[in-house]
Amino acid sequence: MSAPKVQLLLTGNELMTGDIVDSNSAMMAQTLKDIGLGIKRKVTVADDLTLLVSEITHMTNSSDILIINGGLGPTIDDLTAQALALAVGVELTQHPQALSHLSNWCQQRGVELNDPNLKQAILPKGCQIIANKNGSAVGFSLRYNNCDIYCTPGVPHELKTMLREEIIPRISEDLPAKLITDVTRLQVFGLGESSLQKIINEQFPQWPNAVDLGFRAGMPLLEVKLTTGTQQGLALKKEWQEKLSYVLGDHLIAEINERPKSLAEHLLNQLHQHNLTVTTAESCTGGLIASQLTEISGSSMNFEAGFVTYSNAMKTAMLDVPAHLFEQYGAVSEEVVIAMAKGSLIKSNADLSIAVSGIAGPDGGTNEKPVGTVWFAWGSLNDIKTQCLLLPYKRVKFQQFVAAIGLDLLRRYQQKVTTIPNYITERSFDRAVKYQ
Repeated sequence: MSAPKVQLLLTGNELMTGDIVDSNSAMMAQTLKDIGLGIKRKVTVADDLTLLVSEITHMTNSSDILIINGGLGPTIDDLTAQALALAVGVELTQHPQALSHLSNWCQQRGVELNDPNLKQAILPKGCQIIANKNGSAVGFSLRYNNCDIYCTPGVPHELKTMLREEIIPRISEDLPAKLITDVTRLQVFGLGESSLQKIINEQFPQWPNAVDLGFRAGMPLLEVKLTTGTQQGLALKKEWQEKLSYVLGDHLIAEINERPKSLAEHLLNQLHQHNLTVTTAESCTGGLIASQLTEISGSSMNFEAGFVTYSNAMKTAMLDVPAHLFEQYGAVSEEVVIAMAKGSLIKSNADLSIAVSGIAGPDGGTNEKPVGTVWFAWGSLNDIKTQCLLLPYKRVKFQQFVAAIGLDLLRRYQQKVTTIPNYITERSFDRAVKYQ
């Protein structure tokens, strides 16, 4: 049995005008690739009923699986349900499961279920509901012309969850066993794609062809994927994954089997396991580290307080940083971040702290302390580590990297890791590695 032919139909005037950039098809392609399927063809059309009906008819005649993305909303230009009903030759009818979903969705948000919302429950007769736990519009599926049709919302995070939890499991059930691709994902921090590729080239010149090695760049975590679809590859993958993990060392954050986790979530999980609490003392990041920690549900068990002390006066008022340190060393200095870290620990009574003070730019730099200079202090009250790095990025990217490094330094500290991470050896100010 050969692999089923998959096609995508994307709809929306915003896609045609460029008001919205199509990221959904890339997400779908990557997700389908993980189960051994490739996309043979994709078509994007405007919100035009005649065009949609024509494309649905044509594409179901030439594919085994058709995923239609977009057009499930409550407005007059959301035409997917109507177009599919016309193409298949069935009537539109109110679907009780879709209506129940809409009623619950509105009730949870304290809003009235109005006529435009009710449009999202008017679906092609005989369709099957695809649950959407993140939005008002359910997805739905039909089989027509020996083609399985899946209709999905255009909102990326709704689509992503629906693909992972609803559509991919349904598609996988009908695939021949040999097409089910075995994928392992590794989250890595502190090594860029080029650095990692160089390491692999040097360490593993005979990497086996049966195990496909891929990279997905991200900010701040890089994802490394080991993929195979053969019995030979399955036998080799475990061995070569162990070899790769050894080389990655402490830059390897975790192996992920389901959804990726952030650095903040990994850190909070570790703190929770050891019943530890953390606080933050931030200047140049403006509370970004605390924000990333508190994005995680349940973070209150391990995070009680963070301090955003942007001015020198607030560093003194909130964290008891001695005023003379600013005059003697400057706000971006080892002495100040140590005082910030200790002050945050004393004020919050937390077990661990990360403190950062830097020059985010584009102004404010000097010859001695150029834009991108940042001091870190982290650890416990009686064991504060420090390091100065030079991260010459634009302001927002600088803040993102500082926050990520701060979280990783705490992760390493909690795990009692003593090896020096790549970002310190490469980005240490004046190549001076403290990391003591």
